Amino acid sequence: MVSIVEHPLVQHKLTRLRDKNTQPKEFRELLSEISSLMLYEVTRNLPLKEVEVETPLGIAKGKVLDNKEIAIVPILRAGLVMAEGMLQILPSAKVGHIGLYRDPQTLQPVQYYTKLPEDIHKREVIVVDPMLATGGSAVAAISILKSKGVRNIKFVCIICAPEGVEALESSYPEVEIYTAAIDERLNDHGYIIPGLGDAGDRLFGTK
Repeated sequence: MVSIVEHPLVQHKLTRLRDKNTQPKEFRELLSEISSLMLYEVTRNLPLKEVEVETPLGIAKGKVLDNKEIAIVPILRAGLVMAEGMLQILPSAKVGHIGLYRDPQTLQPVQYYTKLPEDIHKREVIVVDPMLATGGSAVAAISILKSKGVRNIKFVCIICAPEGVEALESSYPEVEIYTAAIDERLNDHGYIIPGLGDAGDRLFGTK
């Protein structure tokens, strides 16, 4: 259930994203751009219906989305920029927010905020977070959504570790994972190696 998006533009921008010399402004731009590009693959199988439109010269048959209701749910805070990038392509999507942070001692996720659309249970939900490291935050976020009745969930990240993939697949094997890269491993502090560092800190210039 893991799809690696290997499009040349995604891989090119990912390499620039990894570079330790990339500053927050460019880092934000790259993360947003990669997320927009990845959305094309994530939404490849959305249903379409045929319609007719009047052009300046006649009637043309075309296709539009068949009322597929989508919600994008970023895991705060690093997922925010990914959601912004996707909304440029899919502006009709509703947006929910799940706030989690990782306890530095236990590496377990701690929930501090959740705000979701009232009709979230009727929507196909795309959960976004730049990193799938231990998998704890992803599993926790999906657990929250499942408790709200959400049935169709996809998880989108930029980089993941094998440990995170295993954790998510063992808890929710039905959730499709989309990523631009699967890296080597986690270090003792739960960071992806080689990874790109702490995505949130690099996005917002914090430590």
